[in-house]
Amino acid sequence: MQEHCHQGMDDADVIQTYLNTQADLCFTLIYSRYSSKVYAKCIALLKNEVQARDATQEIFMKIFLNLSKFGQRSRFSTWVYSISYNYCIDFLRKQQKKQALFSEEMANPPDISDQEVPDYELLELEVKVLKQVLDRIPVGDKAVLLMKYQDEMSIKEMSSVLNKSESAIKMKIKRAKLKALESKKSLMASIPE
Repeated sequence: MQEHCHQGMDDADVIQTYLNTQADLCFTLIYSRYSSKVYAKCIALLKNEVQARDATQEIFMKIFLNLSKFGQRSRFSTWVYSISYNYCIDFLRKQQKKQALFSEEMANPPDISDQEVPDYELLELEVKVLKQVLDRIPVGDKAVLLMKYQDEMSIKEMSSVLNKSESAIKMKIKRAKLKALESKKSLMASIPE
């Protein structure tokens, strides 16, 4: 009996069936589940619809070509998002020809004392304001906040995605939250009463 993919199957079963049968329907199912989420990540980081559309296609090509390498050591969604984030960050690095977005600041973090931004400071922002706040901070900081709050990745998962130590990720989140808070304050100051 030939295996078939259907909507009720979980990601792992769809992937296994695809690897066994190469059935187009299986990959179409994966694409339909994740394409809008991947596109949303790309538009959030690249801020350009055409580039985000192109990036989404490239990312799905990478997913398609590497599906046999997905070892189920993490959730499939985490694996997809890690490919998406890394693609966008590499794209921006090449485009901007700047130093790596996740480089020296982790090795030599600025002195930020023990100031801690409570999560509610970010989570209570209206969606529209939050989008503006995130658009005003460096893309590397924006990426870690999206991973933590939108994708609900653990520190361990983020560490794996960004290839950094867990302590470096915690510092990066702390710094990103501070930058977001500063961005919020300057945004609010610029809005007329």
